[in-house]
Amino acid sequence: MTSIDAPLTPAAPAAAEAAGPSDDAEALAASAASAAFEAPALPTPPAELHGPVLAWFDQHARDLPWRHPEAGAWGVMVSEFMLQQTPVVRVLPVYEQWLARWPRPADLAADAPGEAVRAWGRLGYPRRALRLHAAAVAIKERHGGDVPSDHGQLLALPGIGEYTAAAVASFAFGQRHAVLDTNVRRVFARAATGVQYPPNATTAAERRLARALLPADEATASRWAAASMELGALVCTAKNEDCGRCPISGQCAWRLSGKPAHDGPPRRGQTYAGTDRQVRGRLLAVLRESTEPVAQAVLDTVWDEPVQRARALDGLVADGLVEPLDDGYYRLPVA
Repeated sequence: MTSIDAPLTPAAPAAAEAAGPSDDAEALAASAASAAFEAPALPTPPAELHGPVLAWFDQHARDLPWRHPEAGAWGVMVSEFMLQQTPVVRVLPVYEQWLARWPRPADLAADAPGEAVRAWGRLGYPRRALRLHAAAVAIKERHGGDVPSDHGQLLALPGIGEYTAAAVASFAFGQRHAVLDTNVRRVFARAATGVQYPPNATTAAERRLARALLPADEATASRWAAASMELGALVCTAKNEDCGRCPISGQCAWRLSGKPAHDGPPRRGQTYAGTDRQVRGRLLAVLRESTEPVAQAVLDTVWDEPVQRARALDGLVADGLVEPLDDGYYRLPVA
């Protein structure tokens, strides 16, 4: 039920459609900028924001497969993993193929983790595939194959951080949680705080603000989470905000203050060309396309610079994405 839109490369979370949070990075850096972004007294009562945003969402929400009732909690969870730092248009075909092949967590758990990496294709950040596979195994072993509805049990699954647990609990089970992806954080920063961009890392102050803005009842809170996320993805974007289409432009603290330019830390950027990430992607592409182990000599052809190529391959092995075999052969992981 969520959408987390961002170019994978070369743009940053500040690109046209915002990236979803990285649970790993978020856990490490959550309090770094807290003092600079204290949750203010709300300039507009939350109820005056809820109605317009929810009405806008009813009219303009995209028809996405993970928003359909038949997607179920597993479909929502798969979408959340895939949509982190990857645009909807790239996720859609992979998502549909994934659910057709593995319609339940137990189906994925029964397959090798390397098959999850193979099916992940070119979505990027392939460790997400391994984490989703590990979560599926845990769901099968701990919860009888059904995605748990309890937030704490979701949080205890491997590969799931605070954002993903809150998103699944909210979007799949209609619960009341603050769901803070970059889209939501940007909407709240502008509408309630009067700044152009939120901090680079989610802060405790932002969490307090998000909780203060939550509607009281669960059903409305769940819709609010999806609606505020969609508003950030489609209207209140990072570089091309369309205040004329925004249902709360009249209450937006940033617009009312004259849209002051961002004066905080520089927005983080991501490069791709020439980086280890690009080399890793090329190595994985060769391994995904082969059903047999691949010789070192074949992998050596994907990148001319041997030191960087070796470093990238060693990193894939260390991350569990590639298994080294005897005689200089490599394959996707089977266990």
